[in-house]
Formats: sequence, structure tokens, C-alpha cells
Amino acid sequence: MDAYDEDSDARHGPDGPHGSDGPHAPDGPYGSDGPHAPDGPYGPYGSDGPYRSDGPSRSDAPGGAGAVRARVPAGPGAPAPVPGGSAPVPGGSAPVPGGSLPVPRSGVAALSPRYQVGAALAVALVAVTACVHLGMVFLSLAPANTVTKRHGKAIEEWVYPEFEQNWKLFAPNPLQQNIAVQVRADVLMPNGTTTTTGWNDLSVQDGKAIDGSLLPSHTVQNELRRAWDFFVTTHGADNSPIGIRGSLSEQYLRRIVVMRMYEQDATSNKGTIQRVEVRSSTTNVPPPNWSGEKVSDTPVYRVLPWWTVTADEANGGVR
Repeated sequence: MDAYDEDSDARHGPDGPHGSDGPHAPDGPYGSDGPHAPDGPYGPYGSDGPYRSDGPSRSDAPGGAGAVRARVPAGPGAPAPVPGGSAPVPGGSAPVPGGSLPVPRSGVAALSPRYQVGAALAVALVAVTACVHLGMVFLSLAPANTVTKRHGKAIEEWVYPEFEQNWKLFAPNPLQQNIAVQVRADVLMPNGTTTTTGWNDLSVQDGKAIDGSLLPSHTVQNELRRAWDFFVTTHGADNSPIGIRGSLSEQYLRRIVVMRMYEQDATSNKGTIQRVEVRSSTTNVPPPNWSGEKVSDTPVYRVLPWWTVTADEANGGVR
């Protein structure tokens, strides 16, 4: 039989209708390539197994179609591919953990050590200058004290005229004096004689009542002090009243001291108070030993005229 006979039973040579690969298998459920290999531990790689192709293909490799494609393992722990698709170079630098590139430094950390030292010194200089400036402005606004008395000229040269302030930080100025209110009385005794008591320091008595008390009363702390302040603000230097509130302040202060004398003075408690005399004792607060400041420790007295106690007050109306 002729080799080129077209009978269906004749064998075909290399140039037959099916080519050199022989007849194709009919398409099955997996297509013409036959069944695929099951998924391995690295995922669905098909028949090639756990490998990926990162090198040149057959047609692109040097040597043409006969070149074999490089295969790189793609399992866990495999070196990360170099950007651009090429495989890691054996013996090269170790890959960055997690496959990410190192984060570039920024800010002061990106400077060289010499410039970092310069930046730190500049920041420290600015911080020190700001603290000195705030301190100078604070002292220029604060009440007179040991520091301003000793370095007042330096403070003024720093603040004025560029940083001058036209408002007060403290109002009113804190007291630098101790003011005590004292009183004595003329007392009519039951035998008809009149006795003048000694000076009773009512402010000291209030201080003793406050010391050691967890909850001192508002009356003990402020009644006498506010009464004296009320009198001073409504009277002139010669103790004459100013306006209608002057006489009211006199009556208020007199009733307080008469009541206190009846409560705390033994002589007054035995008789009837006829009149009272009030005075204030002002003493400077001593400065600290390290200041070197010298102030007088002699008390200054402001003595008010004798006040006659009215009948209702003398008969116990304020007791």
C-alpha cells in the first residue's frame, strides 16, 4: 500500500495532518492538556509545582528557543525578588525583613553629627533666652521684693522700652506688714469706781483661735479684720469720717470691740463698760536672713479717740 495513501488506516509520516506530535487527544474535562496536578503546599501552581518563573522565557533567553527558563523557589523563607523582576543575587546583601526597603531618616536625624550638635545648641540657646525674658517681665510686674530691689536697674534695662507692660499682675499688693487691732476700756465697777483696763490684743486672740483648728469659723478669721479695713477706708488720716459710711463704720467697729471685751476681759465682765479706745499696731514683716535687707521692727501705732459706749451697748445689748 502506498505510504501516502489517504486511507484512514494508513500511517502518516512526520508531515501528516497532525504534525510531528501525533494525533491530539480529545478534549476532556480538563481540556487538551490533560488533568492538572493537585495544589501543593504553596498554592495552585499547576504541573510546575512550587516554583515561579522570574527569569527569561524560552524565546527571550540567550540561545533562542532552546534555552531553559530559570526557576526560583517561591516557598516560605525564600529571598524576596529584587525590584525589576530579577532573582536575588547569590552572596549579595541580606534582604530587608518583611521585604520592605529601609525608611530614610528625616528631620534632625538626617543631619550629620556635627550639624546635630549645632541644632541642639541653637534650641538650648532659644529656650534659655525665653526663660530669662519671661522672668524679667514677671519681675517687672511683681510687687517690690528683694530681687527687684537688688537687680532693679538690670530688669528695667531688659524690659524697657520694647517690652513695657501697662497692666498689673498682682492687685492688690500682698501685705508685707502685720496689723493688730488692740482695745482698752473704762469700766464702771459695782462699788462705783472706774477702772481702766490694759490693752487687749484682739488680733492675737483670733490667731490663737485659728491655730490648730481644722475648721476655723469665718467670724474668727474675718470679722475684726474686715471691720478695721472698713474703718480705715472711710476715715482720713486724722480719723475723721468721710461720708455717711464713716459713722456707720465707727459704730460697727465699736460694737465688735465692746462685745469682745465683755467676753474675754475679766475686768470688763465684772462691771459696765463706759467707753473704749481702739488702736492699731503695724509691724513690718522681717525679711529673710539671706536678703540683707534692713527694716524697722518698731511697731507704729494709730490711736483712735475714746468712744463713749451707748446705753444699750453698755447694758449688755451686744453681749
